[in-house]
Amino acid sequence: MYSSGVDSREKLVEAMAELMWERGYSATSPRAVRELSGVGQGSMYHYFPTKRDLGLAALNHNCQVQLDSWKAALKDLEDPLEILAAYLTLPRDPLKGCRVGRMAQDKAVVADDGLREPVAEAFAQLCEMLAAVIGMARSQGRLPVDLEPDHLARTMVAVVQGGYVLAMAEQDRAPYDAACQGALELLHVAAGTAGAAPGGDGSASS
Repeated sequence: MYSSGVDSREKLVEAMAELMWERGYSATSPRAVRELSGVGQGSMYHYFPTKRDLGLAALNHNCQVQLDSWKAALKDLEDPLEILAAYLTLPRDPLKGCRVGRMAQDKAVVADDGLREPVAEAFAQLCEMLAAVIGMARSQGRLPVDLEPDHLARTMVAVVQGGYVLAMAEQDRAPYDAACQGALELLHVAAGTAGAAPGGDGSASS
């Protein structure tokens, strides 16, 4: 149940968003959303005539929450290599998965351009943000000049998302930690000497 200070529409969106993160869009029923939110059926269909309408609102919510968390975690860092290392070592629960990435594994979301668009846009914004940081590091001579920022940005995102998949497949966070550690080690190599590279001892956060 959500507090009375939250209006019915927001309760529905937050409940759907949480259930989609946990179960996926296809496996989330309107009844489950009503039970979690405490909002009645009449109010639910007043705000959202179809499950897709509610799903789209929840997808936009989850994507924005995820983007805001990425930006907030990195905003106080100035050194570009430290920013890249921090992205790889952000505290995450790999067995729960990514709010955005889990939706890209849902067939109903991928098959619907309207539902897929917020997911694609969130990843596009993340890649653009990381590419800008990589470009800054390259212009400072901290990374090789022949390194393509967009390619490395997408690789870093793919490592994290792939780490989630490996961890969930084995029901163990170790494969996720190993994947992020490997990417951090490659970043050290690209930056030059490990002693001058970011991230201290390179240990991945939980």
